[in-house]
Amino acid sequence: MGRPQLVKLLLDTHIWIWSLLQPEKMVPRLRRALEDPANEKWLSPISVWELVILVDKKRVSLNVGIDKWVAQSFGHSPLREAPLTTEVALATRETRLSHRDPADAFLVATAKVFELTLVTTDAQLFTAKGISVLRNR
Repeated sequence: MGRPQLVKLLLDTHIWIWSLLQPEKMVPRLRRALEDPANEKWLSPISVWELVILVDKKRVSLNVGIDKWVAQSFGHSPLREAPLTTEVALATRETRLSHRDPADAFLVATAKVFELTLVTTDAQLFTAKGISVLRNR
């Protein structure tokens, strides 16, 4: 038998948060993909920035300070940090998202530059061009 193929998964902000706080919001197929040790889990600093905003607006509540929660989340899965590079910033020009959300543009560009599969619940990203998408549906 051959080795299982490595899949590199870029978690969008909601999937990252739900995987730790509300895993029941994810379909079983997606939970299995995230739990599979053969898959690498990646996170963009853009998702950390979005979490900061959600916590500041009191739309997400954490049981510890945000710095500690983020550090714990990287050790829990474990997660790899996707570099926020000039190449990624330039690649946002090619994302062509209809809703023009800059955070989503960075996530799509990150997935494209680093050849990652974007894991998302956002229907507006399901048809992003030039990347693979794993849907929470």
